[in-house]
Amino acid sequence: MRPVYAILAILFIVSAAARAQVVPAVNGPPGLQDSGTLKYDLRYSQTAQFYATSADDTQSSAVSGELIYANLNAARPFSLTYSGGDLWNIVGPSTGTGIFQHLFVSQGIFGRRWSLNLSDNVSYLPQAPTTGFSGIPGVGGLPGLPGQTSQPILTQNTRSVNNTVSPSFTHSLNHATSLSFSGSYGVLRFPNGDGLDTNQWQVGPQVTRRLNALNSISGQYSFSHFSYPDYTITMEIQSAQLGYQRTWNRRLKTSVSAGPEWIHGVNSLGIPSSMDLTVSAGATYDARFTSCTLSYFRAASGGAGVSTQIGVHYDDVSAGLTRQLGRSLSVSATGSYIRTEGLQLPGVTNGKFGGVAATQRLSQSIIVYANYTAIQQSSSSALPTNAISGLSQVIGFGIGYSPREMHFKK
Repeated sequence: MRPVYAILAILFIVSAAARAQVVPAVNGPPGLQDSGTLKYDLRYSQTAQFYATSADDTQSSAVSGELIYANLNAARPFSLTYSGGDLWNIVGPSTGTGIFQHLFVSQGIFGRRWSLNLSDNVSYLPQAPTTGFSGIPGVGGLPGLPGQTSQPILTQNTRSVNNTVSPSFTHSLNHATSLSFSGSYGVLRFPNGDGLDTNQWQVGPQVTRRLNALNSISGQYSFSHFSYPDYTITMEIQSAQLGYQRTWNRRLKTSVSAGPEWIHGVNSLGIPSSMDLTVSAGATYDARFTSCTLSYFRAASGGAGVSTQIGVHYDDVSAGLTRQLGRSLSVSATGSYIRTEGLQLPGVTNGKFGGVAATQRLSQSIIVYANYTAIQQSSSSALPTNAISGLSQVIGFGIGYSPREMHFKK
Protein backbone atom coordinates (compact mmCIF):
# COMPACT_ATOMS: atom_id res chain seq x y z
CA MET A 1 0.00 0.00 0.00
CA ARG A 2 1.37 3.44 -0.88
CA PRO A 3 2.07 5.49 2.28
CA VAL A 4 -0.38 8.22 1.32
CA TYR A 5 -3.23 5.73 0.91
CA ALA A 6 -2.61 4.53 4.45
CA ILE A 7 -2.59 8.14 5.66
CA LEU A 8 -5.85 8.91 3.90
CA ALA A 9 -7.44 5.72 5.19
CA ILE A 10 -6.47 6.64 8.75
CA LEU A 11 -7.74 10.19 8.20
CA PHE A 12 -11.08 8.87 6.94
CA ILE A 13 -11.47 6.40 9.82
CA VAL A 14 -10.55 8.98 12.47
CA SER A 15 -12.88 11.56 10.91
CA ALA A 16 -15.74 9.10 10.67
CA ALA A 17 -15.18 8.06 14.27
CA ALA A 18 -15.11 11.70 15.33
CA ARG A 19 -18.38 12.29 13.49
CA ALA A 20 -19.95 9.30 15.27
CA GLN A 21 -18.85 10.74 18.63
CA VAL A 22 -19.56 14.35 17.82
CA VAL A 23 -23.14 14.29 16.62
CA PRO A 24 -24.71 12.58 19.67
CA ALA A 25 -22.71 14.84 22.00
CA VAL A 26 -24.47 17.92 20.62
CA ASN A 27 -27.77 16.88 22.14
CA GLY A 28 -26.85 14.63 24.99
CA PRO A 29 -24.01 12.81 26.72
CA PRO A 30 -20.88 14.90 27.38
CA GLY A 31 -18.17 12.72 25.85
CA LEU A 32 -15.76 15.44 24.70
CA GLN A 33 -13.76 17.81 26.88
CA ASP A 34 -14.26 20.93 24.78
CA SER A 35 -16.67 22.44 22.34
CA GLY A 36 -15.30 22.89 18.85
CA THR A 37 -15.56 22.42 15.11
CA LEU A 38 -14.35 19.72 12.76
CA LYS A 39 -14.09 19.79 8.97
CA TYR A 40 -12.50 17.21 6.67
CA ASP A 41 -12.32 16.46 2.94
CA LEU A 42 -11.18 13.57 0.76
CA ARG A 43 -10.46 14.43 -2.89
CA TYR A 44 -9.43 12.99 -6.23
CA SER A 45 -8.19 15.40 -8.91
CA GLN A 46 -6.61 15.47 -12.33
CA THR A 47 -4.34 18.25 -13.52
CA ALA A 48 -2.76 19.34 -16.78
CA GLN A 49 0.34 21.54 -16.79
CA PHE A 50 1.51 23.57 -19.78
CA TYR A 51 4.92 25.23 -20.22
CA ALA A 52 5.56 28.19 -22.51
CA THR A 53 9.27 27.38 -22.88
CA SER A 54 9.04 23.60 -23.19
CA ALA A 55 7.12 20.98 -25.11
CA ASP A 56 7.08 18.65 -22.10
CA ASP A 57 3.50 19.27 -21.02
CA THR A 58 2.25 16.92 -18.32
CA GLN A 59 -0.93 15.36 -16.98
CA SER A 60 -1.18 14.12 -13.41
CA SER A 61 -3.60 12.63 -10.89
CA ALA A 62 -3.74 13.20 -7.15
CA VAL A 63 -5.51 11.90 -4.08
CA SER A 64 -5.53 14.18 -1.07
CA GLY A 65 -7.14 14.78 2.28
CA GLU A 66 -7.68 17.78 4.52
CA LEU A 67 -8.58 18.16 8.16
CA ILE A 68 -9.39 21.29 10.16
CA TYR A 69 -10.10 21.09 13.87
CA ALA A 70 -10.49 23.83 16.48
CA ASN A 71 -11.79 23.72 20.02
CA LEU A 72 -13.72 26.58 21.60
CA ASN A 73 -12.03 26.56 24.99
CA ALA A 74 -11.37 30.19 25.88
CA ALA A 75 -8.57 29.30 28.30
CA ARG A 76 -6.90 26.53 26.24
CA PRO A 77 -7.58 27.20 22.54
CA PHE A 78 -6.22 24.58 20.15
CA SER A 79 -6.32 24.36 16.36
CA LEU A 80 -4.99 21.92 13.78
CA THR A 81 -4.92 22.21 9.99
CA TYR A 82 -3.64 19.38 7.82
CA SER A 83 -3.39 18.81 4.08
CA GLY A 84 -1.66 15.90 2.39
CA GLY A 85 -1.76 13.44 -0.47
CA ASP A 86 0.06 11.93 -3.41
CA LEU A 87 0.52 13.33 -6.91
CA TRP A 88 1.61 10.99 -9.71
CA ASN A 89 2.28 11.45 -13.39
CA ILE A 90 0.13 10.12 -16.26
CA VAL A 91 1.63 11.83 -19.33
CA GLY A 92 5.00 13.57 -19.68
CA PRO A 93 7.98 13.81 -17.32
CA SER A 94 7.51 13.27 -13.58
CA THR A 95 8.05 16.87 -12.48
CA GLY A 96 6.87 17.94 -9.05
CA THR A 97 5.15 14.64 -8.28
CA GLY A 98 5.16 12.54 -5.12
CA ILE A 99 3.81 12.75 -1.60
CA PHE A 100 3.03 16.16 -0.12
CA GLN A 101 2.18 16.99 3.51
CA HIS A 102 1.50 20.22 5.40
CA LEU A 103 0.54 20.46 9.07
CA PHE A 104 -0.03 23.52 11.23
CA VAL A 105 -0.77 23.09 14.95
CA SER A 106 -1.33 25.85 17.52
CA GLN A 107 -1.92 25.60 21.27
CA GLY A 108 -2.72 28.57 23.48
CA ILE A 109 -2.90 28.94 27.27
CA PHE A 110 -4.54 32.03 28.76
CA GLY A 111 -4.17 33.29 32.31
CA ARG A 112 -5.72 36.33 33.95
CA ARG A 113 -3.08 38.77 32.69
CA TRP A 114 -0.88 36.61 30.49
CA SER A 115 -1.03 34.24 27.53
CA LEU A 116 1.27 31.60 26.09
CA ASN A 117 1.12 30.22 22.56
CA LEU A 118 3.11 27.50 20.84
CA SER A 119 2.76 26.63 17.16
CA ASP A 120 4.45 24.21 14.78
CA ASN A 121 4.37 24.59 10.99
CA VAL A 122 5.82 21.62 9.10
CA SER A 123 5.69 20.65 5.42
CA TYR A 124 7.08 18.01 3.10
CA LEU A 125 6.69 19.12 -0.52
CA PRO A 126 7.99 18.14 -3.98
CA GLN A 127 8.37 21.80 -5.05
CA ALA A 128 8.39 25.34 -3.68
CA PRO A 129 4.90 26.07 -2.28
CA THR A 130 2.62 28.33 -4.28
CA THR A 131 -1.20 28.50 -4.14
CA GLY A 132 -3.36 26.92 -1.46
CA PHE A 133 -2.55 25.60 1.98
CA SER A 134 -1.15 22.41 0.42
CA GLY A 135 1.16 24.52 -1.76
CA ILE A 136 0.50 22.26 -4.76
CA PRO A 137 -1.30 23.91 -7.70
CA GLY A 138 -4.23 22.09 -9.21
CA VAL A 139 -5.19 19.74 -6.39
CA GLY A 140 -7.76 22.11 -4.87
CA GLY A 141 -8.25 22.58 -1.17
CA LEU A 142 -7.85 25.24 1.44
CA PRO A 143 -7.13 28.91 0.73
CA GLY A 144 -3.53 29.97 1.09
CA LEU A 145 -1.91 31.81 3.96
CA PRO A 146 -0.43 35.05 2.56
CA GLY A 147 2.77 36.22 4.19
CA GLN A 148 6.40 35.27 4.53
CA THR A 149 7.87 32.40 2.56
CA SER A 150 11.00 30.34 3.17
CA GLN A 151 11.58 29.81 -0.58
CA PRO A 152 11.12 33.15 -2.36
CA ILE A 153 12.77 31.73 -5.52
CA LEU A 154 10.28 29.23 -6.95
CA THR A 155 11.56 25.77 -7.81
CA GLN A 156 10.03 22.58 -9.20
CA ASN A 157 10.92 18.90 -8.78
CA THR A 158 12.79 19.93 -5.62
CA ARG A 159 11.70 18.03 -2.53
CA SER A 160 12.01 19.94 0.73
CA VAL A 161 11.29 19.54 4.44
CA ASN A 162 10.47 22.75 6.30
CA ASN A 163 9.71 22.88 10.03
CA THR A 164 9.30 26.01 12.17
CA VAL A 165 8.42 26.02 15.87
CA SER A 166 7.23 29.38 17.23
CA PRO A 167 6.61 30.11 20.95
CA SER A 168 5.31 33.45 22.23
CA PHE A 169 4.44 34.89 25.64
CA THR A 170 2.41 38.03 26.36
CA HIS A 171 1.89 39.79 29.71
CA SER A 172 -0.52 42.68 30.31
CA LEU A 173 1.25 45.39 32.26
CA ASN A 174 -1.94 47.40 32.69
CA HIS A 175 -5.28 47.94 30.95
CA ALA A 176 -3.61 49.49 27.87
CA THR A 177 -0.04 48.17 27.68
CA SER A 178 1.29 44.67 27.07
CA LEU A 179 4.77 43.20 26.77
CA SER A 180 5.42 40.11 24.67
CA PHE A 181 8.36 37.90 23.80
CA SER A 182 8.37 35.75 20.69
CA GLY A 183 10.80 33.43 19.02
CA SER A 184 11.14 30.72 16.42
CA TYR A 185 13.43 27.92 15.40
CA GLY A 186 13.29 26.55 11.88
CA VAL A 187 15.08 24.11 9.59
CA LEU A 188 14.85 23.86 5.82
CA ARG A 189 16.22 20.66 4.28
CA PHE A 190 16.49 19.29 0.74
CA PRO A 191 16.80 15.46 0.92
CA ASN A 192 18.03 15.20 -2.68
CA GLY A 193 20.80 17.76 -2.19
CA ASP A 194 19.38 20.23 -4.76
CA GLY A 195 18.77 23.19 -2.46
CA LEU A 196 20.31 25.28 0.32
CA ASP A 197 19.93 23.60 3.74
CA THR A 198 19.34 26.31 6.33
CA ASN A 199 18.98 26.61 10.11
CA GLN A 200 17.37 29.69 11.60
CA TRP A 201 16.45 31.00 15.03
CA GLN A 202 14.88 34.32 15.96
CA VAL A 203 13.99 36.13 19.20
CA GLY A 204 12.56 39.51 20.02
CA PRO A 205 10.45 41.53 22.50
CA GLN A 206 7.52 43.76 21.61
CA VAL A 207 5.60 46.44 23.51
CA THR A 208 2.02 47.23 22.44
CA ARG A 209 0.04 50.26 23.65
CA ARG A 210 -3.71 50.51 23.07
CA LEU A 211 -4.61 54.14 22.41
CA ASN A 212 -8.36 53.56 22.36
CA ALA A 213 -10.87 50.92 21.30
CA LEU A 214 -9.85 51.20 17.64
CA ASN A 215 -6.16 52.14 17.57
CA SER A 216 -2.92 50.80 19.00
CA ILE A 217 0.81 51.29 18.46
CA SER A 218 3.75 48.94 19.00
CA GLY A 219 7.53 48.79 19.10
CA GLN A 220 9.51 45.64 18.32
CA TYR A 221 13.11 44.46 18.23
CA SER A 222 14.18 41.26 16.47
CA PHE A 223 17.42 39.30 16.21
CA SER A 224 17.76 36.47 13.67
CA HIS A 225 20.64 34.05 13.12
CA PHE A 226 21.13 31.87 10.03
CA SER A 227 23.57 29.00 9.55
CA TYR A 228 24.16 26.43 6.82
CA PRO A 229 25.17 22.81 7.51
CA ASP A 230 27.18 22.61 4.28
CA TYR A 231 29.05 25.92 4.75
CA THR A 232 31.00 27.76 7.46
CA ILE A 233 29.08 30.94 6.66
CA THR A 234 26.65 32.41 9.19
CA MET A 235 24.45 35.46 8.89
CA GLU A 236 22.84 37.75 11.47
CA ILE A 237 19.99 40.20 11.06
CA GLN A 238 18.76 42.78 13.58
CA SER A 239 15.73 45.00 13.10
CA ALA A 240 13.70 47.58 15.03
CA GLN A 241 10.15 48.40 13.97
CA LEU A 242 7.41 50.80 14.98
CA GLY A 243 3.89 49.64 14.21
CA TYR A 244 0.32 50.94 14.03
CA GLN A 245 -2.84 48.84 14.10
CA ARG A 246 -6.38 50.04 13.45
CA THR A 247 -9.77 48.38 13.63
CA TRP A 248 -11.98 50.33 11.25
CA ASN A 249 -15.14 48.38 11.99
CA ARG A 250 -16.22 44.80 12.74
CA ARG A 251 -15.11 43.71 9.27
CA LEU A 252 -11.96 45.65 8.39
CA LYS A 253 -8.62 45.64 10.22
CA THR A 254 -5.25 47.00 9.08
CA SER A 255 -1.70 46.98 10.43
CA VAL A 256 1.66 48.33 9.35
CA SER A 257 5.14 48.30 10.90
CA ALA A 258 8.47 49.46 9.54
CA GLY A 259 12.01 50.23 10.64
CA PRO A 260 15.72 49.81 9.94
CA GLU A 261 17.35 46.44 9.44
CA TRP A 262 21.03 45.65 9.96
CA ILE A 263 22.60 42.72 8.06
CA HIS A 264 25.92 41.19 9.07
CA GLY A 265 27.71 38.26 7.44
CA VAL A 266 30.08 36.21 9.63
CA ASN A 267 33.04 34.13 8.34
CA SER A 268 32.43 35.41 4.84
CA LEU A 269 33.47 38.42 2.80
CA GLY A 270 30.70 37.59 0.32
CA ILE A 271 27.86 38.94 2.49
CA PRO A 272 28.75 42.57 3.26
CA SER A 273 27.38 44.33 6.32
CA SER A 274 24.60 46.70 5.32
CA MET A 275 21.47 48.49 6.49
CA ASP A 276 18.10 48.40 4.77
CA LEU A 277 14.39 48.86 5.47
CA THR A 278 12.05 46.16 6.71
CA VAL A 279 8.27 46.50 6.36
CA SER A 280 5.29 44.37 7.32
CA ALA A 281 1.75 45.45 6.44
CA GLY A 282 -1.59 43.75 6.14
CA ALA A 283 -5.33 44.20 5.83
CA THR A 284 -8.17 41.77 6.49
CA TYR A 285 -11.83 42.07 5.58
CA ASP A 286 -14.21 39.46 6.94
CA ALA A 287 -17.93 39.62 6.18
CA ARG A 288 -20.64 36.96 6.27
CA PHE A 289 -20.07 35.67 2.74
CA THR A 290 -16.78 37.33 1.75
CA SER A 291 -13.29 37.38 3.23
CA CYS A 292 -10.23 39.16 1.83
CA THR A 293 -6.59 39.42 2.84
CA LEU A 294 -3.81 41.65 1.57
CA SER A 295 -0.23 41.63 2.85
CA TYR A 296 3.16 43.11 2.07
CA PHE A 297 6.44 41.95 3.57
CA ARG A 298 9.94 43.29 2.95
CA ALA A 299 12.97 41.90 4.75
CA ALA A 300 16.30 40.15 4.46
CA SER A 301 16.50 36.38 4.76
CA GLY A 302 19.23 33.81 5.09
CA GLY A 303 18.47 32.26 1.73
CA ALA A 304 15.99 31.58 -1.04
CA GLY A 305 16.03 27.79 -1.10
CA VAL A 306 18.59 27.60 -3.93
CA SER A 307 22.32 27.08 -3.44
CA THR A 308 23.21 30.05 -5.67
CA GLN A 309 21.77 32.57 -3.19
CA ILE A 310 23.09 32.62 0.38
CA GLY A 311 21.45 35.70 1.81
CA VAL A 312 18.72 37.62 -0.01
CA HIS A 313 16.50 40.65 0.36
CA TYR A 314 12.98 40.16 -0.89
CA ASP A 315 9.60 41.87 -1.26
CA ASP A 316 6.46 39.74 -1.07
CA VAL A 317 2.99 41.04 -1.95
CA SER A 318 0.14 38.55 -1.44
CA ALA A 319 -3.64 38.71 -1.70
CA GLY A 320 -6.53 36.31 -1.20
CA LEU A 321 -10.30 36.39 -1.70
CA THR A 322 -13.00 33.88 -0.80
CA ARG A 323 -16.68 34.37 -1.68
CA GLN A 324 -19.69 32.19 -0.90
CA LEU A 325 -22.33 32.37 -3.64
CA GLY A 326 -25.52 30.89 -2.31
CA ARG A 327 -25.53 27.75 -0.18
CA SER A 328 -23.68 25.46 -2.60
CA LEU A 329 -21.12 27.46 -4.61
CA SER A 330 -17.92 29.09 -3.40
CA VAL A 331 -15.16 30.81 -5.37
CA SER A 332 -11.68 31.91 -4.33
CA ALA A 333 -8.62 33.63 -5.74
CA THR A 334 -5.06 33.96 -4.48
CA GLY A 335 -1.99 35.66 -5.85
CA SER A 336 1.53 36.73 -4.97
CA TYR A 337 4.44 38.70 -6.40
CA ILE A 338 7.94 38.09 -5.01
CA ARG A 339 11.02 40.13 -5.90
CA THR A 340 14.29 38.61 -4.66
CA GLU A 341 17.70 40.32 -4.73
CA GLY A 342 20.89 38.52 -3.73
CA LEU A 343 23.09 39.85 -0.94
CA GLN A 344 26.09 37.64 -1.74
CA LEU A 345 25.72 37.44 -5.52
CA PRO A 346 24.17 40.10 -7.80
CA GLY A 347 20.92 39.47 -9.59
CA VAL A 348 17.19 40.06 -9.23
CA THR A 349 14.53 37.36 -9.57
CA ASN A 350 10.86 38.16 -10.13
CA GLY A 351 8.30 35.47 -9.34
CA LYS A 352 4.52 35.71 -9.80
CA PHE A 353 1.79 33.19 -9.21
CA GLY A 354 -1.96 33.31 -8.91
CA GLY A 355 -4.95 31.07 -9.05
CA VAL A 356 -8.74 30.96 -9.13
CA ALA A 357 -10.96 28.12 -7.99
CA ALA A 358 -14.65 27.22 -7.79
CA THR A 359 -16.29 24.53 -5.66
CA GLN A 360 -19.85 23.32 -6.18
CA ARG A 361 -21.65 21.16 -3.63
CA LEU A 362 -23.78 18.52 -5.38
CA SER A 363 -25.17 16.99 -2.19
CA GLN A 364 -24.62 17.12 1.54
CA SER A 365 -21.24 15.39 1.19
CA ILE A 366 -20.23 15.37 -2.51
CA ILE A 367 -18.45 18.28 -4.20
CA VAL A 368 -16.91 18.98 -7.59
CA TYR A 369 -14.30 21.65 -8.19
CA ALA A 370 -12.14 23.27 -10.86
CA ASN A 371 -9.16 25.59 -10.63
CA TYR A 372 -6.58 27.43 -12.70
CA THR A 373 -3.07 28.48 -11.62
CA ALA A 374 -0.44 30.50 -13.48
CA ILE A 375 3.21 30.71 -12.38
CA GLN A 376 5.88 32.89 -13.99
CA GLN A 377 9.46 33.61 -12.97
CA SER A 378 12.36 35.45 -14.57
CA SER A 379 15.82 36.45 -13.39
CA SER A 380 18.63 38.79 -14.37
CA SER A 381 21.18 36.20 -13.22
CA ALA A 382 21.75 32.50 -13.77
CA LEU A 383 19.55 30.21 -11.70
CA PRO A 384 19.87 26.45 -11.12
CA THR A 385 18.08 24.14 -13.53
CA ASN A 386 15.41 23.28 -10.94
CA ALA A 387 14.23 26.90 -10.72
CA ILE A 388 11.04 27.76 -12.59
CA SER A 389 11.73 29.79 -15.72
CA GLY A 390 9.11 31.40 -17.92
CA LEU A 391 5.38 30.78 -17.72
CA SER A 392 3.66 27.59 -16.62
CA GLN A 393 -0.09 27.04 -16.33
CA VAL A 394 -2.00 24.40 -14.39
CA ILE A 395 -5.64 23.41 -14.92
CA GLY A 396 -7.21 21.07 -12.38
CA PHE A 397 -10.59 19.55 -11.68
CA GLY A 398 -11.85 16.86 -9.36
CA ILE A 399 -14.46 15.35 -7.10
CA GLY A 400 -14.47 15.05 -3.34
CA TYR A 401 -16.21 13.74 -0.27
CA SER A 402 -16.69 16.81 1.92
CA PRO A 403 -19.22 16.68 4.78
CA ARG A 404 -20.31 20.03 6.13
CA GLU A 405 -18.47 21.47 9.11
CA MET A 406 -19.48 19.76 12.32
CA HIS A 407 -20.08 21.67 15.56
CA PHE A 408 -20.00 19.91 18.88
CA LYS A 409 -20.22 20.92 22.50
CA LYS A 410 -19.63 19.48 25.90
